[in-house]
Amino acid sequence: MDDTTTPIGGGAGNDGTTPQTQTMVPKTSNEEILLRAEIHPLTEFDHVKFIDLLEHSLSLSTFEKKRVIDAIPTLSQFQIDELTKVFEDERNEFKKLLATEWETIKNLVVKANNEWEQLKIIYTEEEAQAQKQDEEQAKIEEMKKSLGL
Repeated sequence: MDDTTTPIGGGAGNDGTTPQTQTMVPKTSNEEILLRAEIHPLTEFDHVKFIDLLEHSLSLSTFEKKRVIDAIPTLSQFQIDELTKVFEDERNEFKKLLATEWETIKNLVVKANNEWEQLKIIYTEEEAQAQKQDEEQAKIEEMKKSLGL
């Protein structure tokens, strides 16, 4: 495995190897997610830090992280501040457990990283689908225009 791919499915073996059942998916940047997080007209916060905290949350599922990202434009300042505090507290609590539960936490980190890559793929696919729909709508409008409708 190199730095440009990440395994999807399964998890790292106890010996640090990658099981054969995993599919290698190219790593993508957080650009799509950061663009979504930049739209927050009701709040003032560091969206890069917020997304970093969310990305590295070990307790939220892919679906829950997606719900948070999708809700950012509608969240109040209080909600953003509280989520940030919860994510920071979670990170600190896991750091405290690291000395005694490092193997479990390592597995959670691998799982979270895989899920984050899956989330980025979901957003990329959603964007491609939206673009395709826009193109189809533009074709329909052009056809209506050419028919005089």
